[in-house]
Formats: sequence, C-alpha cells, structure tokens
Amino acid sequence: MTLKEEIQKIIKGDADDSDKTLNEYSTDASLFRVMPSLVVFPKSVEDIKKLVKFVGEEKKKKKGRNISLTARSGGTDMTGGPLTESIVLVFTRYLNNLIEVGKDYAIVEPGMYYRDFEKETLKKDLFMPSYPASREICAIGGIVSNNAGGEKTLRYGKTDRYVDTIYAVLADGNEYEFYRVTEEELKKKMLLKTFEGKIYKEIFELIEKNYDILQKAKPDVTKNSSGYALWDVYDKKNKTFDIAKIMVGSQGTLGIFTKIKFKLIHPQKVSKLLIIFLKDFSLIGELSSVISPLKPETFEAYDDNTIKLAIRFFPEILQKIKGNIFKIIFNTLPEFWILITSGIPKLVLLVEFSGQTTEEVNSYVKIAKKTIEEKVKGKFKMRIIKSDEEARAFWVVRRESFNLLRQHVRGLRTAPFIDDFSVRALHLPEFLPRLYEILNQYKILYTIAGHVGDGNFHIIPLMDLSDHKSIEIIKTLSKKVYDLVLEFNGTITSEHNDGIIRTPFLLQAYGGEVYGLFEKTKYIFDPLNIFNPGKKVNGTFDYAEKHFNIENK
Repeated sequence: MTLKEEIQKIIKGDADDSDKTLNEYSTDASLFRVMPSLVVFPKSVEDIKKLVKFVGEEKKKKKGRNISLTARSGGTDMTGGPLTESIVLVFTRYLNNLIEVGKDYAIVEPGMYYRDFEKETLKKDLFMPSYPASREICAIGGIVSNNAGGEKTLRYGKTDRYVDTIYAVLADGNEYEFYRVTEEELKKKMLLKTFEGKIYKEIFELIEKNYDILQKAKPDVTKNSSGYALWDVYDKKNKTFDIAKIMVGSQGTLGIFTKIKFKLIHPQKVSKLLIIFLKDFSLIGELSSVISPLKPETFEAYDDNTIKLAIRFFPEILQKIKGNIFKIIFNTLPEFWILITSGIPKLVLLVEFSGQTTEEVNSYVKIAKKTIEEKVKGKFKMRIIKSDEEARAFWVVRRESFNLLRQHVRGLRTAPFIDDFSVRALHLPEFLPRLYEILNQYKILYTIAGHVGDGNFHIIPLMDLSDHKSIEIIKTLSKKVYDLVLEFNGTITSEHNDGIIRTPFLLQAYGGEVYGLFEKTKYIFDPLNIFNPGKKVNGTFDYAEKHFNIENK
C-alpha cells in the first residue's frame, strides 16, 4: 500500500501524489525547489489529528519511514519555509473559513486568504494591520507562522501584537489553545499530567533559568522573525506567560495551527502620501531621523531598478491599480515630468500620514513637508500626492515589484537571501554606506525596497543559479551582510523568517548558547521531529545548496 493510500484511508480530505500536484507544491517564492512525496488537503481538525498520530506512530517504529508534516498556506514564503521532501499539508482548499468576527476580534482558519479576511472584517470597520506586501495572495496561516509585518508595522507593530489565541495540534495528536495566562493560571497549567502540562512546565523552566541570557539575545530592532521569540513569553513585570508568542513566527515547526483568534483595530478614515525623490542614498539616514518622529503611518522605499521595472510593465501596473486609466495617467504627469527633467531617482520614499478627518491629515502632511524642508539640506524633490488613485499607483509599484521580477525576468531569477535584515533606523547613516560597500564588491544586479522607518531593507538580487559562482556569492555575501547587521545588534530577518535559506545562519546570529535553547524548545514541543524539520534548527547550507532551483525564468 502506498503512503497516499494509507493516508487516504484515515482522513476525509484529499491526498495527491500526481506529478502535477507534487511539482506545484515543490516551490514557493524562494530560491528553492524541494519535491514533496505527498500533498494532503485536510478537511477538518480531526484530519490533522489523525495525520499527526499517524506520522508519530511511524516515527516510533524501528523500521518506520522517516516522514514529517509541513504546513503550507498561500505559498508566498520567500525562505523555503513550506517546502519539504515529505508530506505537505495545504489549508487553502478546505480550512479557509472565517469563523467569527466580534466587537474587536476575529477567529479564522489558517487557509483563508488575507484579502478575503480583510474584506469581511472591514464590513465591521475592523482590520488586522500587520499584512505583508503579498496581501493579495498570502493566507492567514503564513502570516502568523512568519510573524509577518509590512507597510503599517512602523505604527501598529507586527502580527504577534494581534494574535490573542492560537489553536494548534501538537505532537501528541491533540488540539490545544495557547494564550496569555497569569502566574496563577500558569501554576495550574504546569500541574497538568498531559502533554500541554509538560510543555508549560519545561518551557517555563527553560525561560526562567535563562531569562537574562534571552533578554540580552533579543535583537535591538522594532521587528524580528529570527529564531524562537523566547524573550517575549514571560512578562515578569505584569506577571504573565504567553506561549503563543513562541508559536507566532515558529514557521510550523512546533505544531499545526487549526485556527487563530486575532485582536483587531479600527482603520484610519483618511490618509495622504508624501513622496520624496532622492538622487542618491546619502540623505536617507538624515531623512529617516527627521521623518520618524513625525509619526507617519507608513514610511517605505523603493529604488531606481524598481522604477524601471514599473515603467517597463506599466500596462500591468495600471491593471492592478483598478481605476480610471486616463485619470491615473493625468495625475501622474508631475512624476513623469520629474523623470524627464531630473532623471530616474535613485530612491523613492513613500511617507504616509493618516487620521480620522481630511483636515487632520492635511495638517500632518503639511507640517511634515515644512519640517523636512527646514531640517534636511541636500538635493531631493518632494511632492504631496493629491488623489487616492495616484497614491494607489505608488503603492502598487511598491507591493508588486517582486512579483513582476519573478514573472518577467528572463535568463536570471530573483534570489532572495539577504532580503529582510534590519537595524535601528538611527543607525542608518553609519550602516548604509558600509552595506553598499559590501554589495559593490559583487557584480550583481539587485532591487531595493523596504520599510525605512523600521530600518528594514529587502534586497533582491537577480542571479543565474546554474552558475556555481552565484552559489558562492550567496554564501559569502550572506555572512558579510549578517556580520554587519549583527554588529549593530540587528536581525537577519524582520518578517520573512528563517526557512531553508537563513536557518544555517542562526548560530552566527545568536551564538551557541542561545541556539542551544532554540534546539531545546523544538525538542520540548516536537520530540519526534514531526513538524517541518530543518527550519529554525538543524538546517544546513549544504542542504540549501542541493535544493536551489536552478531553472532561470
């Protein structure tokens, strides 16, 4: 009996090992191709429980198969996080329902696409603001698994701020709830003679014993997805303990999420965009130090290569803006005039202010423009964007640039590997020149976009992975960039997570002692290594190198 036949007998969902399906789920938005042995579409929590128990029993056998379970949502991960040679669990087919929207919360299954989730929550004037740039094609499970952030993180924080409760099937095949508990509730949890009780007891002991070490290890940044967030679990001041903080960002390595309860907020009613065109990078640090205290809702950037890409594929950009094409073209004429008279800027900064009234927001943006003009000396052009359609055009360029690269570049392919580091924005004047000095040692074409207010940059090179020199560049350039980032106590990944590409660098990032605590955390939750092995711990660059997708599009 095949693995597919065995699993199909115990679940109500679908199991598929056809070449077409295996190929479809062998890639995500990363550098890798990893061929799974089976793709399963669970129909219920009971299906997931049965799958976990099946894999666990197989692992315990003396001659059992070395199989595992890797959860997958929208497939937009840029690190290889949902890729496996074993069993992929896909949630977007069935476990994709919005269960409830309350006064200030929502309960949702992991397979629901964020675009559909937001559409429903906005009907009640609520939303979850930590969505990533891939908001139109990513799903809820991936947002939580990666502790996603995006353009509004500067003001509102990352996904971990909004996760109230995580429901997950753990290694014993049972479903549990994880949420913030008081010290009294924690004591009761630790007395339970169950797998849940064991986890609470052992994780508490690990954190309490190593509390100071973990607090010191926490990257000094406004957002982080690297490692397990052990430093955020035990709040000694408020006497609370929240295991959901480890689950968020765990990339499916500790259990399988079945649903998530989010805290939601009310969106601002009005926003206005201030655009700044820079001829070089030298002013970005000074601009950041002036703009950040003005409390913008978003502070984003993209570079000249991104602009060229947008010009080249302007018809596609127009389609995604979804407005009156003639009006959009007319409204963007000032920007075209800037391109004609001054040339393509090296960097475009998008600074967005928001509030409840038009008068309030107009005041914010005018003050910001005046403050920047008075305090920042140097060559740059600046303009307040008047229409929503024009603003949408800039946002589409920012959000869609990576997808345009993936879909249209021939002969080379997008190579996200140093795509998500960050340092405190106050370090940018010193950090950025040194970063460019490192990048300029290599003859590679790359695009830059990012969240300037968080000091978080997405650098996406274009490379030929069939050339072994490219593989060597990935390895050596990663180490050099991460050495620089860590010198400023930054993080090697702010929102894209570790996956196949960065797990091999976690030892470099945290050192042996803290990395050992990550290994213990994984073992406490998953002693049989059932869930997404090789991510967060025990991943090697040799494995990554063997699975680079060398087919250049």
